[in-house]
Amino acid sequence: MSEAATPTALGPLDIGRVMAALPHRYPMLLVDRVEALVLDTSITAIKAVSMNEQFFQGHFPGRPIMPGVLIVEAMAQAAGILAVESLGLAGSGKLVYFMAIDGAKFRKPVEPGVLLTLDVTFVQKRSSVCKFAGRALVDGQLVAEANFTAMIADPPAA
Repeated sequence: MSEAATPTALGPLDIGRVMAALPHRYPMLLVDRVEALVLDTSITAIKAVSMNEQFFQGHFPGRPIMPGVLIVEAMAQAAGILAVESLGLAGSGKLVYFMAIDGAKFRKPVEPGVLLTLDVTFVQKRSSVCKFAGRALVDGQLVAEANFTAMIADPPAA
């Protein structure tokens, strides 16, 4: 493979770099670290799931389980980092909006005290609309998966 054809790999990326790529902040920031990012290809990110998460107060008392929709949101945020880094838009103020979620499946509950690994790959990439395949794992075991489509756009006018 020639040097020009070698994908560019980044990582690990700390929380500062994550926050530079995403507009999300506590309590909605669901990516703590990027372990690996291959531009135009894939990302592996981490969400440390803590008992201190706000949603565990009510989901469910006595049996805390991370809501599936937030697992999908965490995968989408990882995809957002992959998209803005790959398209050279980190720090540009562009937002990544969900357009569709397909084939979401939840295999095992995610409980406090685990590291949730978020593996996301590009399925299709265009200038403003991207498709992704995402998988969430705990200790190497699949806990959730989904395909999703997102649009990259300017934030709404104030």
